[in-house]
Amino acid sequence: MDETFQFLIRHGYSVLFFWVLAEQLGLPLPATPLLLAAGALAGAGQMNVWLAISLAVFASLIGDVSWYQFGRVRGGKVLNLLCRISLEPDSCVRKTESAFVRHGARSLLIAKFVPGLNTMAPPLAGIIGMRLGRFLIFDALGALLYLGSFVVLGYAFSSQLEQVAARVAGLGFSLLVILAGALGAYIGWKYVQRRRFIRSLRIARITPDELNRKIEAGDEVVIVDLRQSLDFDAAPQTIRGAIRLAPDKIEEGHAQIPRDREIVLFCT
Repeated sequence: MDETFQFLIRHGYSVLFFWVLAEQLGLPLPATPLLLAAGALAGAGQMNVWLAISLAVFASLIGDVSWYQFGRVRGGKVLNLLCRISLEPDSCVRKTESAFVRHGARSLLIAKFVPGLNTMAPPLAGIIGMRLGRFLIFDALGALLYLGSFVVLGYAFSSQLEQVAARVAGLGFSLLVILAGALGAYIGWKYVQRRRFIRSLRIARITPDELNRKIEAGDEVVIVDLRQSLDFDAAPQTIRGAIRLAPDKIEEGHAQIPRDREIVLFCT
């Protein structure tokens, strides 16, 4: 076994618990490799597989409940914060809310398998007022399904993973350079996409003050409220005279939007 496995043998349970907790709190520390390693160690008789899974699920629940409570207290500001640091801010809230609208609490069962939804689901559950008991049940089942599957996978292929780890360790510093370069290229590509998206919004956006001046001046402006139903239920106030149209109902209700006037859309 390489030094990494030796370190995990000595401190495996603590490392697993705090690593999973850090990931669920939002730090960019992917827990999947560590879950596979824990399963491999359990397969080699160095860890207890059920204790490893239990600790991982418990750590996940601590992180998720923290975000759940944060969502209940701070409301939509939490999602705004998460989307500011997201590499795909244009779609992260929309995808998360759409999943909750369609599946409700059941979306927590698959949330951890979906990038973005994993982070956004717990605070959104708090924002919409999901009961804590219901949240805990579905979130714990989802965590067990996700975390347990990787630990069991590592357990089943423990000998093969140990061989892979030995070969990876043999690459040494060169592997770190390759991984760091690939990660940097991915983040750079996403950042460029994000800047392009923001630039396109600036070209076609209007500020609240500009819209207010148009309304007060009597300009013929059609305002369409395109907020998701969860956002509208949380804050049902809207601009006077605005047409309320949920994003998933545009195809059915677009006929009620006049085509002979300037159209202003607003969402979350």
